[in-house]
Amino acid sequence: MADITMLILADHDWFREQFAQLDFLQGQTPVNQRALERVWRPLADKLDVHAFIEEKIFYPQLLQRGTDDPEGETLDAIGDHNEIRDGVRDANAAGVGTEEWWAAVGRTRLANDDHMGEEEREGLADFRRHAPAGLREALGRQYSEFMAQHPTTRGLPIVDRDPQSYVEDNQTGTRPARTDFSLGIGSLKGK
Repeated sequence: MADITMLILADHDWFREQFAQLDFLQGQTPVNQRALERVWRPLADKLDVHAFIEEKIFYPQLLQRGTDDPEGETLDAIGDHNEIRDGVRDANAAGVGTEEWWAAVGRTRLANDDHMGEEEREGLADFRRHAPAGLREALGRQYSEFMAQHPTTRGLPIVDRDPQSYVEDNQTGTRPARTDFSLGIGSLKGK
C-alpha cells in the first residue's frame, strides 16, 4: 500500500494531465464542448474531493507530526483549497467553453498549480521526513478507500473553511507517542 504522500503526488500528476488536456482541446477548431465537459467534470469533482479528504485526514496529522512550519503550511493550504473551490464553483456556474468558463478554469488552474508546488515542497516533504511510515501507510489506505468511494462530490459538504479556525480546531499542541497509528476516528465510510 502506498503512503498518503505518494497518493497525493499521483493526484497532482493527474490534475496536471487533465489541465493539459483542456489546453489541447482549447486549441482545436472548432472547440468540442462535449469533450471539454468530459475532461472538466471529473477534474472539477476530483479537485474538490481531493481537498476534502486532505482536510479530513492529512492536514490534522501534519499539524501533529510536521516540524518545519506545519501551522503555516496548513493555513496556506486551506486558503489555497478555498481559492480552488471558488474557481471550480465559478466554472460550474458558467457555460462550458465560454469566456467566463475559461477564465474560471484558468483561475482554478493557477490556484491549484500554486498549491501543488507549495504542498510538494513543504507539507508533503515535511510529513515524509517526520511521520512514521506506518502512519503514512494507514492514512494512504484511508485516502485510497475514500477516493474510490467518492468519484464525485455527491453527498460531500464542499465548503470554504476559515484557515485560522481550521488550524485551531485541529491543533492540540501535543504530539502523542503512538505505536498503532490508529487515528481513533474509525472508518471514513459513509462520511
